[in-house]
Amino acid sequence: MESTEFLSPLTLWIITILIFIAILAPQMVKILREYERAVVFRLGKFLKVKGPGFILLIPFIDKIERVDLRVLTINVDKQEVITKDNVTVNVDAITFFRVVNAEDAVIQVERYIHATSMLAQTTLRSIVGQVELDELLANRDKVNKNIQEIIDRQTDPWGVKVVSVEVRDVVLPENMKRAMARQAETERDRRAKVINAEGEFQAAKKLVEAAKMIQTAPAALQLRFLQTMNEISEENATFAFIPLPMDFLEAFKRMNPNKEADQ
Repeated sequence: MESTEFLSPLTLWIITILIFIAILAPQMVKILREYERAVVFRLGKFLKVKGPGFILLIPFIDKIERVDLRVLTINVDKQEVITKDNVTVNVDAITFFRVVNAEDAVIQVERYIHATSMLAQTTLRSIVGQVELDELLANRDKVNKNIQEIIDRQTDPWGVKVVSVEVRDVVLPENMKRAMARQAETERDRRAKVINAEGEFQAAKKLVEAAKMIQTAPAALQLRFLQTMNEISEENATFAFIPLPMDFLEAFKRMNPNKEADQ
């Protein structure tokens, strides 16, 4: 009986200690992953940045804010923007960024992810409004770089580095789509006509060269005439038109020189 009375307070004391440790352990010990950092505040004042791995804290005195150092993404919802040439378009984008200074990301700005998202939206509207539609469609890399540089410059005091910004989609009005389709068709017709004209020019140039060659060597015309006759004879044609040389009649004139003299 005495033994039981002696052990009971000890057991109660051990149980009390275990409960106390169970309550304090989560406040004293934190384990951070490789990509995490803990911004430690002691009695409300910034102490230091700790992590990764095992860290110790003073219970109820030290408080931490976890910061993820991995590259994060923000989807910028579709924004209705009027371009420089007064075309209304809907554009959206995606922003890639990461925290490079955990202390500034917690102390200098409230909810750095939300703040970066809002800044990305306003910058996207501003930059798209300063360019024409053709430049937005053709030089999207340049537009992306301008947006990225402006956002990165604004978020630098927050300890946030904007890696890249990509304009994902540009939605045009239906009337603008039809106008661009007509423009593209007109451009294709123009190119076809230019190519055809260049072909005609080259063919005419070759014909002129052939004519000059025949003029210097009249026998070449006769050879060409015989070749044409051979090609006609190989075809199953009922009628065939045989061209006569231009100097064919000159032979008859030379045969009757007296008649020309009488005239």
